[in-house]
Amino acid sequence: MKKLLFVVALALVSQLGFSQDKATREEVEQVIEKSGALGQIDSAKKQVLEMIPADKKAAFAVEFDIIIKKATDATIDIYLQEYSKEDVKAILAFYNSPVGKKMSEKASVIAQKSQDSMMSLQGEVQALVMKYMQ
Repeated sequence: MKKLLFVVALALVSQLGFSQDKATREEVEQVIEKSGALGQIDSAKKQVLEMIPADKKAAFAVEFDIIIKKATDATIDIYLQEYSKEDVKAILAFYNSPVGKKMSEKASVIAQKSQDSMMSLQGEVQALVMKYMQ
C-alpha cells in the first residue's frame, strides 16, 4: 500500500513538474513571438517565396515552417537554459507593457533598416578584407 501511495504521489509530482515546464515553454514562446523574432522570420519567408515558382510555393511554405518550428524549439531550449522561470515572467511582463509592445511592433522595421544599413557597408567591409588578404 505504501508503495502504491508513493507511486501515485510521484506521478502527481511528475505531472505537476511537466505542466509547469510546458507552461514555461509556452511563456518563452510568447517572449520570442513578442520580441519580433518571428516577424523577422516571416519577412524573410516572404522574400524567399518570391524566388520560388508559384506552383511550388505552398509545398515550400510547409517545409519551411517545419524547419522554423525546429529552430523555435531549439531557441526555447536555449532560453530555458539561460533564464529562470522568474526571468521569463519578467521579460514577458516587459513585452506586455506599453514600451514592450512598441518595441515588438517596431522590431521588423528596425531589423529591415539595420539590414539595409549593413548592406550599404558591405562594399567597405569587402574592400577591407581584400586589403588584408594580400
